Amino acid sequence: MWGQPPSPALSEVEEPGLSLSKAAVRPGKARLLAAALLSLSMVSIPVIARAQKAANASFTEDLPAGPMQAKATTSCLECHEARIIVQQRLSKAAWTREVDKMIKWGAVVDPADRDSLIDYFTSNFIPDRLPYQAPRTAADSAQKAPVGKNKSE
Repeated sequence: MWGQPPSPALSEVEEPGLSLSKAAVRPGKARLLAAALLSLSMVSIPVIARAQKAANASFTEDLPAGPMQAKATTSCLECHEARIIVQQRLSKAAWTREVDKMIKWGAVVDPADRDSLIDYFTSNFIPDRLPYQAPRTAADSAQKAPVGKNKSE
């Protein structure tokens, strides 16, 4: 326009090595890109949700059945996975120390249930049991490692 200074050349406002003209996306391509991203997110959200649901499936299936299974689930699995318990092979004295430590760290265990919980862990996860073998794939997790087998069996 008349009376106004000319606008600076594109090369004067660009940083070295960055070309604004090359970075621009044409409107048709922008719409195509937006549609592709929307489609991808619509497909991936249900897949991610299913994977999370499978990962958060019932934790009690990893703990062996017993009179303290429900108490162990509510007390211990508030903070960590059942796998942390299932992989342990501890003596009664070690389980006592672990349970007492977890109570000090905030695990909610009724004092009347403390000894029964220690007995539950001792009867299921003692040193003479077979070592825990973590599942290697999702298919392996369906076939759980035997918890109650002794080394001598």
